[in-house]
Amino acid sequence: MFCESVENFAPIWYNKIERENGKYGQRGNSMKKIAVLTSGGDAPGMNACIRAVVRTALYYGMEVYGVERGYMGLINGDFIPLNSRSVSDMIHKGGTFLKTARCPEFTASEGRKKAADEMKKRGIEGLVVIGGDGSFHGGQLLSREFGFKVVGIPGTIDNDLGYTDYTLGFDTAVNTCLEVINKLRDTMNSHERISVVEVMGRHCGDIALYAGITSGAEIIIVPEIAYDMDDIVMRINRSRANGKHSNIIVVAEGAISADEFAKQLQENTTYSVRSTNIGHIQRGGSPSMADRMLAAQFGNKAVRLLKDGIGNRVVGIHRNEIIDMDIIEAVSMKKKFNYELYETLQMISM
Repeated sequence: MFCESVENFAPIWYNKIERENGKYGQRGNSMKKIAVLTSGGDAPGMNACIRAVVRTALYYGMEVYGVERGYMGLINGDFIPLNSRSVSDMIHKGGTFLKTARCPEFTASEGRKKAADEMKKRGIEGLVVIGGDGSFHGGQLLSREFGFKVVGIPGTIDNDLGYTDYTLGFDTAVNTCLEVINKLRDTMNSHERISVVEVMGRHCGDIALYAGITSGAEIIIVPEIAYDMDDIVMRINRSRANGKHSNIIVVAEGAISADEFAKQLQENTTYSVRSTNIGHIQRGGSPSMADRMLAAQFGNKAVRLLKDGIGNRVVGIHRNEIIDMDIIEAVSMKKKFNYELYETLQMISM
């Protein structure tokens, strides 16, 4: 009985590889060279995602190039060959070792032509773009105008893309905010003050919403919902009458600054009010378990699509399943604010 074929003992994933490629260990693939870049604002988990892209590509026998400084590097020819060791000791590091930069030149057709020429010069057929909707637009134009296979991975702490439930870096950013708010609560309680905490989110209030609920904040201010100062003062007074000694208010930067809101609130209450802007530390730090898992799955999915000759797509997660979608369709979807979560906070905060 110990002489049975390996097929009877191979794990499920091994059998799947055989179905995809014909034989164990023979990972046939028509695409030979791909590149990966990070673009726009950095987000925790980008390094872990690059790692997944590189090692999945190597698994399928591809050559992989990293592009330094996003689309600027694509235009300038800043390509570096990557191997398995290039991404060792990267999974836990914040930021992006490939660097990132804005590139106005890429918005012009001449800039995209330079980028395409640099890719053709190296025989690169596919590109993985890790970034937000602006980065996806750039990748879509490169795909449409020059025929490259491009796959986008959502890397932005704001969680502001409508097609995916979560973006890479969002969970870590919320946990960073949570840590800061926990410490602020200690000192606010000691001095019986109101703390107004500003978090990132120009057009999307998800960081404020999730950080507010999980930190026990009494009030959140987000771009999606207009606030009523009289109602806020009433709620604070009610909480103090019920025995609370301090209050936490989380505001998204796109709604109002913490300084301005604190000033307005101070004019309407006798309690001491202090403002804090958490700032760019939200973009840094070692990625959380959730972001490392997304990085692994997003990177792997992106390369699998390229392996199959599929481009002009973005990957994401919906209802706990990794998905892919047409780039144009994805970036056209508006982010829906979770009003149910907002109502939950209203009910449990006081």
